[in-house]
Amino acid sequence: MQRQRHNRYEKARILGARALQVSHGAPVLIETDQSEPILIAAEEYDAGVLPFTVDRGEA
Repeated sequence: MQRQRHNRYEKARILGARALQVSHGAPVLIETDQSEPILIAAEEYDAGVLPFTVDRGEA
């Protein structure tokens, strides 16, 4: 599976959405020492474990 490349706006949206999920009690998908939801989301993004996809509407 090829990892999808995101531009900075898509990445910001993904990180924000995931941080909100974590702050509301969603399970963390990686082992981390971080406690801030945004930092946890960033580590998950960098590890490539987030199940988010971006539909750009391209055919």
